[in-house]
Amino acid sequence: METVLWLDPVGGCSGDMCLAALVDLGVPVEELRARLEGLDLGDWELRVSRSSKMGIWGTRVDVVVHGARSDHASWRGIRERIERAPLPEGAKRHARAIFQRLAEAEAKIHGTTPDEVHFHEVGAVDSIVDVVGVAIALDWLGARRIRASAPPLGSGKVDTAHGPMPVPAPATLELLVGREVRASGPGERTTPTGAAILAATSEPGVFGSFVPRRIGYGIGHRDFEDAPNVLRACLGSLEHSGEVLYVVETQLDDATPQVVARAIDACLRAGALDAWAAPLVMKKGRPGHLLGALAPAPARSRIVETILRETPSLGVRHHAVERLALERRFEEVETSFGTVPIKVGSLAGEDLGGTPEWEVCQALADANGVPAWQVREEALARWLARRA
Repeated sequence: METVLWLDPVGGCSGDMCLAALVDLGVPVEELRARLEGLDLGDWELRVSRSSKMGIWGTRVDVVVHGARSDHASWRGIRERIERAPLPEGAKRHARAIFQRLAEAEAKIHGTTPDEVHFHEVGAVDSIVDVVGVAIALDWLGARRIRASAPPLGSGKVDTAHGPMPVPAPATLELLVGREVRASGPGERTTPTGAAILAATSEPGVFGSFVPRRIGYGIGHRDFEDAPNVLRACLGSLEHSGEVLYVVETQLDDATPQVVARAIDACLRAGALDAWAAPLVMKKGRPGHLLGALAPAPARSRIVETILRETPSLGVRHHAVERLALERRFEEVETSFGTVPIKVGSLAGEDLGGTPEWEVCQALADANGVPAWQVREEALARWLARRA
């Protein structure tokens, strides 16, 4: 059984909402405060309270800064502060990843380099506390995998240190490239900080076979008419280690074999885990091919575009599937023809079988003037004998 975390931005996603939802899941507030003090950010306090939106109760967090404050900081300076702080290595890793993604997005938008980026709103004390607090909370929860549902974008304008910006903010949209998003009513629903947390820590989509164990709600600071401004976090388990992938497919009745073969290769280059074609009979008795590909979520849109570009197809369909894959490793065996790698598949620590790498068998067969099957059979026999 595998512990996993599902983030569901019901009505928005921001740094404080993510932190509040994880606290609502049970992350100890006093441990958060103690760890965050090590950032040496001056005179500030973390206030945690109960609040509600549209009848949904959860946790709200506020970072209150006392005295003078700076609203901008460089990624280099924030990184040095994180490295000096007495934080668990897992928390430092999460914090670095979130700020790195944010720095890369800001650098692309403003025409500079990540190290030279000066954060404004995100460089403020409260935002640094939100991001590092989320990193500490994720490390404390110890979920091996994190997934996130499509966040709402919002619409309209928002005031920033650079002046009025469209919603979603340019950095928010840049951070969400390659992920599914959803339309929503007016107002900023997902902030750059929230988008950076999703991009750096989670996979897009939901778990296919998820058993919720604990649920927390992070309450936001805004009010919308069409949705409660809350972020839901579910800590649960998977009864197996399946992963959600997508089957992308189309039917072709006007493509030559050469076009079909090229499309298969193009799908693999675009990131498909596998690609295939099968013969079928279409309407009116026309012979054709079913062209398909197995796609990870981040590569799905590229593979759809690849099929549309490489074939005469006028449409492509896709649907989610679950895959249970064996753990894999390589072992080498010595044969009379040379060294052959054996791909070993295992489930829950038990080896279920091994397969000699065919390309290596072919190369050794050519070098020794023997059939490839002979190399393969000797390699497999030696591997099995070693395990007897």
